[in-house]
Amino acid sequence: MDRSGTQIDETDRAIIEELQRDGRIPYTRLGTAVGLSEAAARQRVQRLIDSGVMQVVAVTNPLAHGYRRMAMVGVRTEGPTDDIAKVLQAMPDIDYLVVSAGSFDLLAEVVVADDGALLDLTNRIRAVPGVRNTETFIYLDLVKQTFTWGAH
Repeated sequence: MDRSGTQIDETDRAIIEELQRDGRIPYTRLGTAVGLSEAAARQRVQRLIDSGVMQVVAVTNPLAHGYRRMAMVGVRTEGPTDDIAKVLQAMPDIDYLVVSAGSFDLLAEVVVADDGALLDLTNRIRAVPGVRNTETFIYLDLVKQTFTWGAH
């Protein structure tokens, strides 16, 4: 069972693995690959999506699409992180946000057009009530980006 309370079996894992290889695989081929009919494969995929177990999305390299700056911003806060996380979550330049343990309370992965946009974003983050300080780690290159961990 996963965190959403949805039962995940070996067939679900096989479906996820197939979709990780090719998110556009037709349901007829998907069903054949995992031993289901087309209709059963379609129903399983929809259940996995509806329950929040998985998403089927196109993954891109932002550096190849005109964005010139990617960074991880470590955020130290005062007090509870819930309200701060809600404000940061609404910022469109933040693509990934986690509550973390260690020297940072929150980690935000950001993708922006250039250094000026990064400065603007970090200033907006610092202006959020409860944010004590930030530390920015600029990405020089995107060497590896995988999403294959979900089925194992």
